Amino acid sequence: MSLSNEERNVLVALELKKARETYDEIEILVTANRLNGAANRMYYAVFHAVCALLIHDGIQVNTHKGSHALFSQQYIMTGILPREYGQLYNQLQTMREESDYNCAYDVEFEELQQRLEPTRRIIEDIERLVKNN
Repeated sequence: MSLSNEERNVLVALELKKARETYDEIEILVTANRLNGAANRMYYAVFHAVCALLIHDGIQVNTHKGSHALFSQQYIMTGILPREYGQLYNQLQTMREESDYNCAYDVEFEELQQRLEPTRRIIEDIERLVKNN
């Protein structure tokens, strides 16, 4: 990625802002009993945080699949972030895809609830990594 440090910092800040704002939308959607929408927002909150981390480290991402592969390769397999985060990211993508594209599937409240706190933690840990490097 051929960005200046200033451009990279701006993009990282925008991605992290988007991750936090997207995470905040989850509570609104759960309160309105829009669980499929909340699942979508949960995935995208993590996606934007992961993109921020990859951009911060100068790694170009062009696809969702690429973000998963690079995240796993660069941060999970190296032990920088716990394996559970790689598993969570995959679970969130599956949940989002099912809820977005399968009209016979609806996210269960318990399924969503058990991933809410880990989603918040992954975003916060990524923010710490970015700020400390």
